[in-house]
Amino acid sequence: MPAPVSLKDKIAAGGAFGPMVIEFFSPGLPAIVAATGADFILYDMEHSGAGFETMKGQFAGCRGLGVAPLVRVPAGEYHFVARAFDMGAHGVMVPMVETAEEAARIVSYANYPPYGRRGAAFGVAHDDYLPGSPADKMAASRRRNLVICQIETAKGLANADEIAAVEGVDIVWVGHFDLTNSLGIPGQFSHPDYVAGIEKVVAAARRNNKPAGFMALDEQWAADYWALGFDIIAFGLDHLLYQQALASGLKLLGNLRATGR
Repeated sequence: MPAPVSLKDKIAAGGAFGPMVIEFFSPGLPAIVAATGADFILYDMEHSGAGFETMKGQFAGCRGLGVAPLVRVPAGEYHFVARAFDMGAHGVMVPMVETAEEAARIVSYANYPPYGRRGAAFGVAHDDYLPGSPADKMAASRRRNLVICQIETAKGLANADEIAAVEGVDIVWVGHFDLTNSLGIPGQFSHPDYVAGIEKVVAAARRNNKPAGFMALDEQWAADYWALGFDIIAFGLDHLLYQQALASGLKLLGNLRATGR
């Protein structure tokens, strides 16, 4: 059987898209998402309250479906980053990365020696419980796994170039709400300072040959940020997508009820 195409390869070949999941951690969710043609699922641990037991089940559900499990952990600590990869995540997103030194530390947690300090565990979830050479498995992990640094503070924005330049940082990702908060312009996504910040992150990514990522709240945002040069886009939040679809259907039915049969 040919090796599955990694998310890294999909991004390099023209971009990648998928949803962000913060509420609906049901067993069937990975298959439901895979059926849409999504390239990845970005799970949230920072704001959802979900723990590693929940994430492990979700990552397992993604196996063999062609949809890569990514997870935003609460912080860039070893026990979040390394453990997420051990459980089978294909990418780990760390919020509020502000310096190149911090980014390099996160990279070290994600990689085995000589590239990092991740502890060795084989024949477990990250290598599908298969036998084989540990050296080969470590090399495969480095080829597949993604380290995603979120730029979402004024300090992180000032250091965007340095963060993107760190070897082993695979994606720089804008955290748009927190970035506006940090810049003192909460929710003002057309403000010149925010627009300049977006352009700065994309330029930093391009200079360092790294993809730039963004979460689009709707179709217009998706189109606009793709045009701005973002390569990997999370489309919507699971509960909001459901809420919007349900509201649309109920509005239709309400209108029909009002006009009579």
